Amino acid sequence: MKNVACIADLHRLASRKVPRAFFDYVCAGSYEEETLRANIDDLRKVKLRQRVLVDMSGRDLSTTILGEKVPLPIALAPVALTGLQHGNGEILAAQAANDAGIPYTLSTMSICSIEQVAEATGKPFWFQLYMMRDRSFIAELIGRARAANCSALVLTVDLQVLGQRHCDVRNGLSVPPEFRLGNILNMATKPAWLLSVLKSKSRTFGNLAGHVKGMEDVKSLAQWTATQFDQGLSWDDIAWVKSQWPGKLILKGILDVQDARLAVKSGADAIVVSNHGGRQLDGAASSISILPDIVDAVGSEIEIMFDGGIRTGMDVMRALALGAKSCLVGRPYAWGVGAGGKAGAAKAIDILAKELDVTLALCGYKRVADINREAVAVATSAMKVTAPAHC
Repeated sequence: MKNVACIADLHRLASRKVPRAFFDYVCAGSYEEETLRANIDDLRKVKLRQRVLVDMSGRDLSTTILGEKVPLPIALAPVALTGLQHGNGEILAAQAANDAGIPYTLSTMSICSIEQVAEATGKPFWFQLYMMRDRSFIAELIGRARAANCSALVLTVDLQVLGQRHCDVRNGLSVPPEFRLGNILNMATKPAWLLSVLKSKSRTFGNLAGHVKGMEDVKSLAQWTATQFDQGLSWDDIAWVKSQWPGKLILKGILDVQDARLAVKSGADAIVVSNHGGRQLDGAASSISILPDIVDAVGSEIEIMFDGGIRTGMDVMRALALGAKSCLVGRPYAWGVGAGGKAGAAKAIDILAKELDVTLALCGYKRVADINREAVAVATSAMKVTAPAHC
């Protein structure tokens, strides 16, 4: 990972190493990508308050996530098809997260299965669940997560219908998938990637293959999954999930104060303020613009995590200053996996940690636990951030 200085470097490196269709899959937002861009742009509009002549020695980036002490206020978010960024991509990302001491979240739509990740890591991880109409399959899937000693269940609540990503349609990553000559030729130009995938433990949806009768290949599994997203999913179903899952429950995809209050009533342990990385409702508000209102409404009642647009350690600082307890990071580590496997994922985590450390110091804080809205100098008017009284 020489000459990699920032997440943008990992993005560029991955773009050269990963076949176009799979690289685009991670990068894309839905429709015109307004929300994808807003996630990034609105974070950058939050200007931090620089302090000087403050004792910056002995800094501490540690915090707690779901009651567990971690060295960084970061968890790796679920990213589907990480195993097609690099062979065994989910395992490599989980191992990098373990080495850093932070949580890793495995997607339902992963290439490596729950069992493969558990065997290769030997440590607990989080499992992200998409609710499907086949409740017997979902009950089995949750049971497999329990058997693998997963430490939290992350229920995605904003995917009852699938937002269209135009580049996926153009690249043939539709339902059913189209194996186009252009994609095959492009893969042939990536021999290192091809070798890693050929040597991987799985090359299909590992959590589905062998568990859905008659659905063994990528094409049939993709078709089955597309018919299974439960459009009838409602708050009443949270109780059923809790009956199947006795551990910590995180609801991912909360972007409205009323929904945040309902999440508290549901008995969830935490929520993730998120718009699915701009991959669902295009034209939705950015995650960071909604975060302060949700924090003000329910921050004293439930743990609040943040997801959407993080590309730097400064972005992590911005989210923490506006009230998040921790941040989920997706695309940066996925680009790291594509750029260099486990080493690339580790580099992404290291970059974010070092940038956060410097930012913490220059904002005049010693501990992540002390960050508050006084760290914000300027924010968009929609965020309703109150300036410090002594400013």
